[in-house]
Amino acid sequence: MQTCRTLLVDAFTDEPLAGNAAGVVPDADDLTADQMQAIARELSVSETAFFVESEDADRRVRFFTPTTEIDLCGHATVASHVHLLEDDRIEPGTHALETNVGVLDIEVETDGTVWMTQDDPDVEPVDIEYERLGAALGIDPAALRDVGEDLPLAVSSTGLPILIVPVNFLEHVGGADPDMEAIEEIGNEVGALGVYAFTFDAIEAGSTLHGRMFAPAVGIPEDPVTGTASGSVAAYLDAYDAFDNEGESGNFPDELRLEQGHFVDRPGYVRVRVDNETGVRVGGRATTALDGSLVAPDAADDDIIEC
Repeated sequence: MQTCRTLLVDAFTDEPLAGNAAGVVPDADDLTADQMQAIARELSVSETAFFVESEDADRRVRFFTPTTEIDLCGHATVASHVHLLEDDRIEPGTHALETNVGVLDIEVETDGTVWMTQDDPDVEPVDIEYERLGAALGIDPAALRDVGEDLPLAVSSTGLPILIVPVNFLEHVGGADPDMEAIEEIGNEVGALGVYAFTFDAIEAGSTLHGRMFAPAVGIPEDPVTGTASGSVAAYLDAYDAFDNEGESGNFPDELRLEQGHFVDRPGYVRVRVDNETGVRVGGRATTALDGSLVAPDAADDDIIEC
């Protein structure tokens, strides 16, 4: 049996037990992929980050949901780098992080804010009947069609492909009653790992929009606050000139504030910057909620993790 230090760090919040909880295993060089998956299943948060040595960057990370490995995770990246800073493993500055989508730059500020440069944006429109999508989300199709002329349905990726669904009002986003099987089926058809429904009708005046993220295909029915989806929706808004007024371009905000998680009692806030030179950057704070040790099974065992 192996014992490894394991943390739960809440990302995109300054308050514990809010935002999005990420598992963090800072020393995972001796763990196999099966052991990592077992630990992620035991922790049962949306993603767990496992850090190992890298020949191409300062460190390498692997991300696991409770059911599968995924290529990228924004909130677990923010959470883990806040821990590394607080644990004096890194200093403020820029750090190269090897992921399954390549080496990304992670900027850590002195106040603990972490910025993650995401992959180059890729935004492609998709053709889905609003009646079918509305039924899958449990949202009146008219609430989707109402904004569809200006903001069409599209799969957007800055590392992970997400189906972006604009909705007219907060009441429809908050009242969504998703059919997870139908959402997974639609996602599979359009090549998206999840569905991000959003509205500009946000709860707080300082927020750009309010979003909800559903990703049953990777074992996450609803993700409280999603960094990668926030990058994807920002790239989508940029691609469709969402902030241009009466044909005037160049009105894209210097920084977006995306709120999420309020309808699952885990409110959090993601900062996103879109720049032609630096690309899409997702940022936020985090706080440690749990710091302990976990006993992993031997590599050849299939036993459940024992805490």
